[in-house]
Amino acid sequence: MDTEKIVQIGKVNLDLRHYPGEDLYCDGAVEDELLQIARDYAEVEYPRIIEERRSWEVLYHLSYQRENIVEWLPLDKSMKVLEVGAGCGAVTGVLSKKAGLVDCVDLSKKRSMINAYRHMDSENLTIFVGNFQDIEPSLPCDYDCICLIGAFEYAQAYIGGDAPFETFLNIVRRHMKKNGNIVIAIENKFGLKYWAGCREDHLGTYFSGIEGYPEGGVVRTFTRNGLERIFENCGIEEYAFYYPYPDYKFMTTLYSDEYLPKPGELSNNVRNFDRDRMVLFDEKKAFDNILREGMFPLYSNSYLVVIGKKPDTCYVKYSNDRQREYQIRTEILPVSLTGMENREGMSTEEKSSLPKLLAVRKYPLCTEADRHVRDIEVAYRKLKDRYTGGELRINRCKLVEEESGEQVRPYVELEYIRGVTLAELLDACLERDDMEGFLTLFRKYLEMLDYHSREPVADFDLIFSNILISVRDAAKPFDAFTNSVWTLIDYEWTFGKQVDTKELAFRAVYCYILEDQKRDKLKLDMILEELGITDEDAEDYRVQERAFQHFVTGNHRSMVELRDMIGHRCFNPESFLEKVIAEEHRGSIQVYEDRGAGFKEEASYFAHGMVSEDEQGLHLTLTVDRGIRQLRIDPAFADCMVRVKALRWNERDLTFNGKASVLDANGTRLDDSGSFVFSTDDPNLVVSLEGQAFEDVNVLELCMERSFMGREMAQDVENAAKRRLRL
Repeated sequence: MDTEKIVQIGKVNLDLRHYPGEDLYCDGAVEDELLQIARDYAEVEYPRIIEERRSWEVLYHLSYQRENIVEWLPLDKSMKVLEVGAGCGAVTGVLSKKAGLVDCVDLSKKRSMINAYRHMDSENLTIFVGNFQDIEPSLPCDYDCICLIGAFEYAQAYIGGDAPFETFLNIVRRHMKKNGNIVIAIENKFGLKYWAGCREDHLGTYFSGIEGYPEGGVVRTFTRNGLERIFENCGIEEYAFYYPYPDYKFMTTLYSDEYLPKPGELSNNVRNFDRDRMVLFDEKKAFDNILREGMFPLYSNSYLVVIGKKPDTCYVKYSNDRQREYQIRTEILPVSLTGMENREGMSTEEKSSLPKLLAVRKYPLCTEADRHVRDIEVAYRKLKDRYTGGELRINRCKLVEEESGEQVRPYVELEYIRGVTLAELLDACLERDDMEGFLTLFRKYLEMLDYHSREPVADFDLIFSNILISVRDAAKPFDAFTNSVWTLIDYEWTFGKQVDTKELAFRAVYCYILEDQKRDKLKLDMILEELGITDEDAEDYRVQERAFQHFVTGNHRSMVELRDMIGHRCFNPESFLEKVIAEEHRGSIQVYEDRGAGFKEEASYFAHGMVSEDEQGLHLTLTVDRGIRQLRIDPAFADCMVRVKALRWNERDLTFNGKASVLDANGTRLDDSGSFVFSTDDPNLVVSLEGQAFEDVNVLELCMERSFMGREMAQDVENAAKRRLRL
């Protein structure tokens, strides 16, 4: 071993034996900035630095939310992990915390140094620098998990042949132990965000993936069908698709074929952190329709594919945009109905045939959040005591203390209940304009909420989406009042104090309206009247809500706020087209003909096709019938300045200045030339044809320069011209 090419940064080994001597891929000066941050600052300072720098690159590489895509994986200290394309280490840290050994491979030395410095306390981490093909032969073949996070799409950049993606995958598989996993995170080239106007992530161009990458390049993303064809070509039969939302880079929720999103859930869609985008349609409404049609896997923005045995987890939601003491992960996964799966001597087939139920589990994401998770079980017991005898059921919860290394870490397990949320039922009322039905449901909610309201315990987050309504008797038709059970399914924010029912109900309505624009049709005044709340009370409650949000998030900026701080814009093509059309109309030239009865709208036309433009200005050529006494030419539909450069009748010059001028205007003449300023959006030039000789065919030619201006500027120019003329 060439020890001179093994560099130690903290406890991390940086293996440079296969480094070619220069970085063949570099993002420029931002990598120097990232290296300085990784070297000089602790990870706990990254959120503050991200907010201060207001840079997409800093956010992308340093945000802890990048870890969500792999944090949920069932890894433990007995496992070995290989990460190919580790980059600046966005997910390396969480892998090294969960697994026993982590090997990383990356082509860039500078990025690998950033990775090493930010995780320099990880004594189980080795980073190999160089081309994967050069490093791969020396890697072991017993990895429990191999991660290709944002790496698979680059396969043809460094793997030759006619089938580089299949070749790459087959090479990687050689290093996976039996019963191990390969995890691929990649964009879906048919992701809805690309249809809606986001640019392709790698190329920065519109619709590149949708059009099949017509301009070439080495990067390729795939649809689900495209990935499955690659797996089939490799002989891979066991794999599972997950659907990260909004995408795999900053995932907050992970869905699966066993647990797909429901209409109304996918509302966090303005995600253009890296560049400007168009907004061609409302992605939330489109997603809702896609979900109703059962086509979500085709349009998910990203995929996470687990090759090998599928993890039990079928749903994950991260709440790590909060203060550390409240950061948790929520999972839905199957649990045995009988508890027999642990019985000795049972075969795999016998275990898999056991009946299953789904359970909801909430895990702390850091030790600081352990108490918060334990408090959820305390909240269950207190709320259960309060609502015993009432109609509102509290979802059952048990606390589990789990050994994790030398520590005991808690999680809570709750029932998974099937049904519809109160929010969904209220939405249905709004959609059919059934306000009486809405109020009936709302009054039922108030009645349940108010039960034993003097007790010193209250769930501050008793919102409509946290109440699930399920059928009581499956043999009878569902009815939200007579054949139903109302269950509070999430009570994470329960406090040991009395809270006025009106305040809790107002917050539920306030959050309900904010969650979805279509709910704006609900008249808040009607709810205030129903609750007996004044406008002043409502404003006090809004202030309390802002204080509560600050209590939960601390000084953290939300991802929406960070996007706004970075400053990339969203363009609505519809409004842009309206502006273009308005601009075209603004520049249109309209001609009126006076045959002795004055100018009338019905005796006018637009000079489309009669106008040309060159360096001299606009050239208008009109054919004029006998009997026309004068022409009114409106040069625009906006305040402007016009300079007439030439006026000809049947190829003979006409006088357009001085006392003999045949030209008049409703604007202010600037001097003795043919220059006018118009402080009106209806400017007009009038050409008198009295005394002109008419022939069989008569042609009026007008050449002019035109400049648009604002109303105030036009008035200033007019006033200046009038003062000058008076002098």
